Formats: sequence, C-alpha cells, structure tokens
Amino acid sequence: MKNIHILWTICFILITLCTISFKSEATEIYVGPNSQTRKRDGSITAPFETLEGALRQVREWRRLQDPKVAQGVQILLQDGVYRPAQTILLRPEDSGTAESPTLIKGIGKEVILSGGVRLAGWKKFKQNIYVADAPRVGGKFFPFRQMWVGEKKAVRAESHHNYELPRILNWNFEQQTATIPNVFKNFQFEEGMEFFIHQWWAVAQLRIKDAKVTKDSIVLAFHEPESKLQSEHPWPKPWLSEEYGNSAFRLVNAMQFLDQPGEWFLDEDTHKIYYYKRAEEDLNQVEAVVPYLETILQFAGTLEQPVSHISLEGIRFQHTSWLRPHTHGHVTLQAGMYFIDAYKLQTPGTPDKKGLENQAWVGRPKAAVALKNTAHTTFIGCHFQHLAATGIDYEEGNFEDQLLGNVLQDIGGNAVLLGKFSDEQFEAHLPYTPKDERMLTDGVIVRNNIINNATNEDWGAVGIGAGFVRNIDISNNDLSDLSYTGISLGWGWTPTVNSMKNNSVRRNRISRYGKFMYDVAGIYTLSAQPGTKIQENRIDSIYVSPYAHIPDHWFYLYTDEGSAYMNVSDNWFPEYKILQNANGPSVEWKNNGPDVSPEKIANAGLEASYRHLLQYKKEVAALAKFNVYVPFTKPVFVQVYDPNNQISSDELARFVTGQGGNASQIYHWKDYSLIKTDDGVGKKIASAWVANYPKIEFKVFNDLFYTFDRTRCGDAGEEKDVDYVLLTAKLVDDEKKQQMYFDYHDKQFEQWPEVAAGFCNAGFEEVLLYRKDNQLMLYISFPKGSRFEDIDPLTIKDNPKVVEWNKLMGGFQEGIKGTATDETWVFYKK
Repeated sequence: MKNIHILWTICFILITLCTISFKSEATEIYVGPNSQTRKRDGSITAPFETLEGALRQVREWRRLQDPKVAQGVQILLQDGVYRPAQTILLRPEDSGTAESPTLIKGIGKEVILSGGVRLAGWKKFKQNIYVADAPRVGGKFFPFRQMWVGEKKAVRAESHHNYELPRILNWNFEQQTATIPNVFKNFQFEEGMEFFIHQWWAVAQLRIKDAKVTKDSIVLAFHEPESKLQSEHPWPKPWLSEEYGNSAFRLVNAMQFLDQPGEWFLDEDTHKIYYYKRAEEDLNQVEAVVPYLETILQFAGTLEQPVSHISLEGIRFQHTSWLRPHTHGHVTLQAGMYFIDAYKLQTPGTPDKKGLENQAWVGRPKAAVALKNTAHTTFIGCHFQHLAATGIDYEEGNFEDQLLGNVLQDIGGNAVLLGKFSDEQFEAHLPYTPKDERMLTDGVIVRNNIINNATNEDWGAVGIGAGFVRNIDISNNDLSDLSYTGISLGWGWTPTVNSMKNNSVRRNRISRYGKFMYDVAGIYTLSAQPGTKIQENRIDSIYVSPYAHIPDHWFYLYTDEGSAYMNVSDNWFPEYKILQNANGPSVEWKNNGPDVSPEKIANAGLEASYRHLLQYKKEVAALAKFNVYVPFTKPVFVQVYDPNNQISSDELARFVTGQGGNASQIYHWKDYSLIKTDDGVGKKIASAWVANYPKIEFKVFNDLFYTFDRTRCGDAGEEKDVDYVLLTAKLVDDEKKQQMYFDYHDKQFEQWPEVAAGFCNAGFEEVLLYRKDNQLMLYISFPKGSRFEDIDPLTIKDNPKVVEWNKLMGGFQEGIKGTATDETWVFYKK
C-alpha cells in the first residue's frame, strides 16, 4: 500500500511538471519590418510586416478557439522602426485570459513604434539654415508642432529661450488683449504666430490674431476660443505684480525668430521646413523626424468587455504629435487639463461648495499610449520618448493594470496619467462618484519607473498625475527634471467624500522639480481620499524658478484644498517646508522632514533589480540652482483697502478661510481690513486676491526690518500666552528721510539702548516693525491679561531718552489715508 502511494505521488509530480512545461510553450509569432519574403506567415523566417498583421492573426485564432492560443501567444518584434499609418487599436477581441495571455515583446535592442515621419532632402538655404520639403501622408500635407533631429528635440522658432523670457506690460481683461514690450528687432506680425505665457502654476499658448505695434510696445489680440477663455477664467491668470514681476512670455512660430542653432520653422503656405543646424550635426547622417500620430497605441475596451491580459515588454514608443493647441490654443487649469469653458461666477456657490466663485470644464491632452476599460494589462521595460503630450494615460475603467520598470523621458506634457479627472461635461470642482464603479481606475500599480525630463512643453503638467482613483499603488519610482510637480494625487478641490480612497504613494524618489512653475510640491494632493497613505518618500532639490509668481511658494509636500482622511508620514526632505491649504478633516501628519531616520527612506527610489535604469537619467545641468529654505516664523499681515465697499465682511471671511487662513484673525480700521496669518498662507491669500479682486488694493507685510524680544531683557525666553496690538502709519514721502528712519532702527540697540529698556520695563514680549512701500505695520505682544493702555506708559517712565526717541521718529511719520490731521499711528481692532 505504501509503495502504491509513493508511485501515485511520483506520477502526480511528473504530470504536473509536464503540464507546467506545456503551458510555458506559448505560440510565437514574429514581426519584422525588413523581411524580403512576399508571403508572411508570422514564422521567424517570414515574419509579419506590421504589429497589426500579427494582432489580426491572433484575433482570428482566438475567435476560432484554435489550439495555438491555448497556452498563450507571444508576438515577437524584431529590431527596426515600425511606423503605423493609424493608431494601433487593441479591442476586447484581442484580449487574452489568465491561462492564455498575449505578450507583445521587442526582442531586439531598438524596437520602435514611431508616430513620426522622416524628413529628407535637406538643402542649404543660407549660412547654417537648411531647408527641406514638408512631408506628406496619404498624399497630403499635415500640421506638426515638434521635430526631433537624432535624439535631440529641436526648438520651434521662438523669440526668447527658456531662461531669458521678458515680462508682459499689462493684460486688458475686458478687451482680451495683452500688452508686451517691443523688445524685438524689426518685429512684423505673421499669420500663425503664437503667444506663450507663464501664469502661476500653468502656462497658456494662444494663437495671435493681430498685433498693433508702437515704438515701445505691442498690443496682441487672439483667436477664439482661447481669447475668451484666457481673459475670463480666474485661475490661473496673467500675473501682474510690481513686487515680483509680471507674467513671463515669448512669441513662437515665425521665420523672423529662426536665429539660434536647433530651431526650426514650418512655412505652412509653401510647405517648407527650415532648420538652423547645430554645429555637430550632419543632416545627411542624422535622421530628422516630425510627428504625425497623436496616439500610437490605444486599448479600447468596454465596461462589459475590457481589454485584458495583454502585456508589452521592451518596446520604444516615440514621436507623437498633439494638435489641439494648433487649432484651439491651450489654456490650462492644472496638470495639463485644458479649459473648454471657464468663468468667474457673479453669485458664488455650487451644490458642493457654497463659496466657490469659479466654474471650469476641462479636456484631457492626448497620449502616446491610451488605455480605457482594461484589466490585467502590463507594460514592463518599455521606453516612452520624444512625445508631444502625455506619455501613457490610464483614462478610465482600468483594473489592476501595471506599469513596471519603464523609462519615460523627453515628454512634452504629463508622463503618466491615471483615472478620471473631469469629463468635458463634468464641472471640475465637483466630487465624482459614478453609479457604475467599473468606470473607476482601480488597483493600478505604477512602480520602479524612471521619469526624467517630462513636462518640457506644457510646463504646468506633472510627472505622475492621478485623478479620481482608488487602490492605486505609486511606489519606488524615480522622478526628476520636471517643470512643475512630481506626483499629483486627487482632483476636485472638495472635502466631500467621493470615489477616491485607499491610494498609496510610497518610497518614491523625487528631485529636481519646479524648474519653471511654483505653487509646487514633490507630492501634491487634492480632495478627500479615505485610507490614502503618503509614506517613506525622499524629496529634494527644488529648482529656483526664474519666473515664479511668488518666489518662495515652493514646497516638498502640499495638501491642497479639500485634502482629507489621509496619512502623511515618514517622508524625508531637507527643510520643513510644506503647505496645508484649506484641508478637510483627518489629515494625519507624522514624522516628516529632515529628522526622518535614514532607515525609513533606505528603499526610496528604484528597487535593486531595476536600478540599471538609472543610466537613462540625465545629469543635472552645471548651472542649475536649487532652493534653500530660510524659514520665516513671524506673523505676516495682508492689508485690504476697500473705500468703495466692494467686498463685505462676510465675503472677506469666507475668502480668507478658503485660502487656509483664520477668519477670527481679521482686524479693521475704517476702510481697511488686516489679516494676520503666517508666511505661506499670506502668499496664498495674496495670489488668490489678484484673481478674485483685481480692483481692490491690497498689501502684504512680510518685510520685517526691526525685531525686539525678551532676550534684550535678560529673560530666559520661556513661552507665555500673549495678547497683542496692531498699529499702522506711514513714512513721509521723502526717500532720504525714509532711509534715515531705517538707519536709526538698524542702530537703535547700540545707540539708543534706553528704547529696549523701556520695552522691557513695560513687559513687552515682542515688537515687530514691517514695511511695505512707505507704510509701516507694528505688532506689539505682551502677557495675556495685561492692558496695552496700562503698560504702554511704562516705556517712558523715568526714561527721558524714549521720549526723545519718540519725538525724533515722529518727524519721519504721518498717518495713512483716512487719518485726522494730527493722527499718526492708528490701531486695528476686531
């Protein structure tokens, strides 16, 4: 009996081994672009010429339930460049199964699916500029906005390069025009010319309709629909600031701007391409390519029949186009999502948000690879390169797909997008919870990918952007050289619980971001996401942006409007610079910043078996500059002057609360209101004020030029509960006297020590003096329970030098607008 049992065990093992061996023998089909065989059957000696041909064969086998597909199919692409005539479409009929998957694999070193068309026939035009005929597809010319020469992206002819942009002079929102300085040599308006503008955390690209030129300035008008969108939408909009400079801009796409190596111009009337050759290039040896297809590969399933169990490995996706900016302009809300309609509400409020003052409906940029209604698909070891808009986009209805160990590089927009943002018919600020949850992107894994040099055209796009998603795993990725944010998680700007939950952003390495845009973070979140965890990420090296609307509005972590029900813990970054803006409930912050132990982040970035991909990460530019944070810990004040009563107290309170401020810290004097807050929120309020109330004057007081505290009194400096008073005055309109005033305060402790002694005698905790233009703001704190009226006289008690000081300073000061003739300092009160 025992021997029979052993015999059955041996037989079972042998049968199992045979079964495993049999199942591993998937049917192989070969594809090769250069086969000389006329009859192609998919064998290694007679490969199909195109991937579409191989897919059709497999589709037929599956339709007929041919035994060839019982153990799965491998479509093996040989070395070469494949240029499909149209987007390759994977349908439900192309799906594999768990037992019979389909693998599409590149078996050479350079297996490329290209959406581009080669250029040839270059001839010298003049000096270093060469000309070629524009290509045709299907016998017709076509528009394009990108060109690559070899592995280098060429630059569409532009007036100014990335780091030398001039600033607009003004924006007329009623007439929908921009006024720019005439900083051009012999400027002439040309049809097809475009206007690129940097605004807050996004950019816009507008087609120029007309240009009225004077000696010193040019007034630009724009085509519709972008003209109306650009001037009516409130967020983000052209930045006008005496303090930080107006929005930066450049003009693009004109022959007159073709003046630097690496630039090109397409004359759409004559169908000629002009290229200013780089010194090291030989156009007879290096291949130039322009894009034709916007999407190379599209997975298009249905909710009932998703495209499933298909994997792609070792394939390069290159050379895609994106043409909407060419036909409609490009005005964006955030993360590359472009406006279809947007405007400010005259009467605020939506069903989800009573204080919301703007409406927006947005579209989604095209992607080189797009997936809709999919399940159990995988991309592994692929390269997404030289792409105009998004690299890969999991649009909706994606279940347990995987993006593993890929390289995404030289991408014009977002590298990776996940899930719904807002459909064109769905207002962008509403919570999204579909009746059919199969529409959600759920359980997708994005892990061990290199994302480098993305967002290089649409500076407001992101490395990885996730909208209304659930159970997403974004982990162990390496992101670098991004114009804006690294990972953006969430959409909707709402604390209302919606479809987002249980997302994980862990152990990512994020560096060298914020190259051009601020209001930025390594990891950024929006809206309620119960169960979401952001943990053990390593974030550093935020670029110094040359055009930031607020120069220090950069962050390592940023939980923005409505962020709620999430855990943010054990994330390392070199300085504690974060922003929590108008968060909802239950955002748990724990152990973040420079004190996180090395053990906690030891596994941040690529896992060991994927670190060979680091060879594709470009070196940092030698001249690159990165931010160093010097924290400003004192109060910041935002003053509003509204003599025409354009904003009510209730509206102001709602606005301040919406920006993350405390409405109980609003003070008033006649037509003035003063908001006491911190540095981060103060800047948020200031930037939002420009958009919401451009005709109401405001000032930010964060220039602290004089500080007294109890260390001047020999105290130990223990913390106490305090009250405080807020006073304001202004300096006389005399620059020499103003400088004398500042010099006196700079030397006061050495030359007038009696003043500090008077403050000590009165029990003042702090005396802080700020300036903005010629206005002064004074903050004096003292022990809680004391009355300022009682203790202030103690500053001059038995101290005649303080009386002398006060009289001397009175010669430099006068009252602000609205004070009486003999009135100088006035008190703000609640």
